[in-house]
Amino acid sequence: MDRLWAHMKRLWPRGTLLPAAPFVLWCTYGLMHGEVRRWDLWFPLIGTPLLAYTNERTKRVLVGMYPVFLVGVLYDSMRFVQNVGLSASTVHTCDLRNAELALFGVGSGAARITIGEWLQAHSSLPLDALMSIPYGTYIFVALGYGLYLYFRDFTGLQRYAWSFLILNALGFLTYHIFPAAPPWYVHEHGCVVDLTTAASAGPHLNRIDALLGFRYFHGLYGRAHDVFGAIPSLHVTYPMLILMVGWRRQRWLFRSAAIVFFLMMCFGAIYLDHHWCIDVIVGLVYGGSVYAAVRWFFARKENHVPVAVEDDIVVASVGRNTGA
Repeated sequence: MDRLWAHMKRLWPRGTLLPAAPFVLWCTYGLMHGEVRRWDLWFPLIGTPLLAYTNERTKRVLVGMYPVFLVGVLYDSMRFVQNVGLSASTVHTCDLRNAELALFGVGSGAARITIGEWLQAHSSLPLDALMSIPYGTYIFVALGYGLYLYFRDFTGLQRYAWSFLILNALGFLTYHIFPAAPPWYVHEHGCVVDLTTAASAGPHLNRIDALLGFRYFHGLYGRAHDVFGAIPSLHVTYPMLILMVGWRRQRWLFRSAAIVFFLMMCFGAIYLDHHWCIDVIVGLVYGGSVYAAVRWFFARKENHVPVAVEDDIVVASVGRNTGA
């Protein structure tokens, strides 16, 4: 035990237990409250201590991915503020649909409908399955790209990870400042606001669950704490962020794949009845603005820090020739 503590102390001279503490404490809390079947609690409970205390290389993975991992804790903690700022008078439902009709409606007169509603009328099971791919894999893609950057470009990883955290924090904050019902809610419940409504994967992803024979998408989206969090669409910001970070670093094959994934997510967000076009556009504005700000910050930092300095969780990396 003394040797283990000495090893941990060598890796983290200051605040030795702090790096893994947020994840261990949060996951332990969830497990103690009966959530023992949640793999997303067991994974960080075991994984973050292993990353923090195995060796210098795994420590560096944790340092680089720390902001991304924090998003998981932040997202799960939303359950405690689920209805803060929400009321029947503050949640936007049919007014948002009316704005969507005015800006992106198809048809005319009483027959005018939104693009999403037109897509609902022309949906198919094969298209459901195709659009479920980005919606079912985006978390793994986001994590996988972060790990890829760790091996190829640590400065790029930092920009990616901090952009990811800031985007999610701003998105979660917006959910409470401007709560907005997703299209599936309006189509199922109309203009009446019911704050007790359970989250849903939507009609198309529920069909895919039935096709698969198990409730994958229900488990992924059914326990969401932000039913009225349609604006901004964070789904589209994740592939957008990957595309922006990797554009100058990768060759045409990656760029092509990233563009396809990004376009599929944008289309899928509307087709799957999770977002209006307005939600997607706001999400893209958020993504572009946050990445530009983070890129400027790191570029400014790199111009003032001549040597890479790693001090526990705070890392300043020099990458003058690795521009994003």
